[in-house]
Amino acid sequence: MKERGENRLKPPQKTFPKRVDSLWVNAHLATMRPGTSYGALKDGALATSDGKIAWIGERKTLPRDVESRALEVCDAQGGWITPGLVDCHTHLVYGGNRASEFELRLHGVCYEEIAKQGGGIWSTVSATRAASEDDLFRQSAPRLVSLMSEGVTTVEIKSGYGLDLETELRMLRVARRLGETFPVTVCPTFLGAHALPPEFKGRADDYIDFICEEVMPEVAAQNLAVAVDVFCEQIAFSPEQTETVFKAARACGLRVKIHAEQLSDQGGTALAIRYGALSVDHLEYLSEKGVRALCKSQTVAVLLPGAFYFLRETKLPPIDLLRQYGIPMAISTDCNPGTSPAVSILLMLNMACCLFGLTPEEALSGVTINGAKALGLYDRIGTLETGKDADFVVWDISELAELAYNMGLNPCLHMIRQGVKDQR
Repeated sequence: MKERGENRLKPPQKTFPKRVDSLWVNAHLATMRPGTSYGALKDGALATSDGKIAWIGERKTLPRDVESRALEVCDAQGGWITPGLVDCHTHLVYGGNRASEFELRLHGVCYEEIAKQGGGIWSTVSATRAASEDDLFRQSAPRLVSLMSEGVTTVEIKSGYGLDLETELRMLRVARRLGETFPVTVCPTFLGAHALPPEFKGRADDYIDFICEEVMPEVAAQNLAVAVDVFCEQIAFSPEQTETVFKAARACGLRVKIHAEQLSDQGGTALAIRYGALSVDHLEYLSEKGVRALCKSQTVAVLLPGAFYFLRETKLPPIDLLRQYGIPMAISTDCNPGTSPAVSILLMLNMACCLFGLTPEEALSGVTINGAKALGLYDRIGTLETGKDADFVVWDISELAELAYNMGLNPCLHMIRQGVKDQR
């Protein structure tokens, strides 16, 4: 079934620009363009110029003098080239860890008891509030590097472990600093409505007002986020409170997204769609009514198999309904300390197939074309086509299904971002 809102992409460019920075040959190309399986081109070639893809097509159609004009000719060694991978839902910046709680749960201690002992999200909030900006950067950088090593060129990073003005801003500054330090595109998201902090116990509406009237305007004024997220759930914030946040985000010129239908059906998906949400994420309890609402929108369904696995959930997202209605499905690590301490995007591909029943092609689409759509970046990344950012990955594989098939093996040969090859 053709995805709603999908357009046919441009055919390969027949002429080269005057300047060719790099030319990749001896490669198969998974363009991820609609129409054929993986949008595959066997024995293809790809040229870059000024950080963009300047030409892509079958190698046999290359003009004769191109290899001699290219500043660098790169041999992909017979492997596959895919778009750069997109991790569209992470909580990558935080202080401390919760490994001890993981061990307690395996010994049978319930979450409520752990929380009473000062554990749960509050332990992460405390550790994050106590950490300096440099501390948070040092703790977060290895998580980002791990993702990049597996071909992630674009990553979303949420705040949400500060739950006060100072720490939320600090987290978002760290996210920005990570993007400035490493060759990766960072999309920062303000998640002030993640949980109710202890100082606002019993006063959830007052906390929402605080977020909307004091924190979010400062986030927008400092240009620290491109989107706002809300955890809409019985244990977090109601649909009414969520809508208050969405209205404030709209007033600040920020896009919205939502943690929705993870533990129950609160109608968060339909609400988010009314505000033009980029994505709705988790979705284990999404109803057919919610799926039909998605069908009439441009909003992406983001599936998070790492959290499903780590929490040992049994309620699956409605994959068959999402397929039936042609909803684009993105896949992400949900990297966070409590429910998905995952820093492997390739493992998420395997989990998406083995736990959720996606095909390897659907899984790869989830971290390329659909991941790009979930961040509002489809005009720049997500597929291999002329004019888009030269963000792509060279893999030492003979079949694309190997990316979802292998567990613990990283076949990434090179990551290229905006035309610049890594130095591995």
